[in-house]
Amino acid sequence: MTPPHTETELATWRPRFVALAESAATATAGNDGAHDASHLERVWRGAQALLAHHPEADALVVMAASYLHDLVNLPKNDPERAQASRRSAALARYELAQLGFPAERLDAVAHAIEAHSFSAAIAPTTIEARIVQDADRLDALGAVGLARMFYIAGRMGSALAHPNDPLAENREPDDRAWSLDHIVVKLARLPEMMQTEAGRDLANERLGKLLVFRKDFAQEWLGS
Repeated sequence: MTPPHTETELATWRPRFVALAESAATATAGNDGAHDASHLERVWRGAQALLAHHPEADALVVMAASYLHDLVNLPKNDPERAQASRRSAALARYELAQLGFPAERLDAVAHAIEAHSFSAAIAPTTIEARIVQDADRLDALGAVGLARMFYIAGRMGSALAHPNDPLAENREPDDRAWSLDHIVVKLARLPEMMQTEAGRDLANERLGKLLVFRKDFAQEWLGS
């Protein structure tokens, strides 16, 4: 089966997606370094790795959603955070239509953007949406994911770790108060939530690095 895209299409549309994302970042108050242009590039690279396992997927739809999924970027602690992906999808649909993007693919792009968000809790129903969701979540894991975790926690005013029990052995984890807790509260759950087998394998590999870091961090934190 020939995928419904060509390399020429991808090369033609990529700079337009990048320009749209850059324009939105400039216009959005509170834009942050964890959801910047580098994040979008990493999501697209991760999506490309997953596309290699799913040649039936529409790579143009995946590329569009990878670059445009954060057009509306609300802070993690914003009360309307769960609406950000829906707003991004609506804005992407409008902007792409203005650029003459294929109308028959707009629904697929919008769904992939809506479903990428953890907080929105929208189940992906297409292979394109599953790939974009996995690629975005992969960027929350591994070395870069760890840096993003502490960056976001700092912006939210969270401390690095609990002073006496960094591994939450005798308390309930609280990642709003203690950044290190985010590994067990959310990140450790991501591999089992991956939508593709390849995404799950990569997620488990990256999570392993976080768990090693967590143990080493606790040893240094407690002076042991």
